[in-house]
Amino acid sequence: MDDKRGSGGATVYGVEEIDRRIVMLLAADGRMSFTDLAKETGLSVSAVHQRVRRLEKRGVIRGYAALVDHDAIGLPLTAFVSIKPIDPSAPDDAPEKLEHLTAIEACHSVAGDESYILKVRVPSPIALEELLQQIRASANVSTRTTIVLSTPYEHRTPDLTAGT
Repeated sequence: MDDKRGSGGATVYGVEEIDRRIVMLLAADGRMSFTDLAKETGLSVSAVHQRVRRLEKRGVIRGYAALVDHDAIGLPLTAFVSIKPIDPSAPDDAPEKLEHLTAIEACHSVAGDESYILKVRVPSPIALEELLQQIRASANVSTRTTIVLSTPYEHRTPDLTAGT
């Protein structure tokens, strides 16, 4: 998007400074009340409410989610699985063929040797081995797996000041 000037000041990537502040606050705490957002931004509660709704309508804010402790729910093993088709001339439909596998948390299309990188969460190495077999059979792909040993940070608040 282009850099424009709006009634609320400079915008970067089509989001005004005050809206960037709201997005950063909600990214850090999606349960922050409109009253607290108003205090943090210096706007009225109704103005914050209107801005949040507008950000949601524009798709800047796509939703709100609970962050889950995967160890606590029995999914302590995280891995990244890179996949590439065994037959490069086959249709690029791996995401659709793998959608039914709920252990796949995310599917990213990537540049490089592999076509996609999948983030998976499973209860054990045996479950990972079974999942890899399901992935290979469902999508006719080869896999390369990296097991996560620890996660120092994840779900960081986006830096909306980059490029300003």
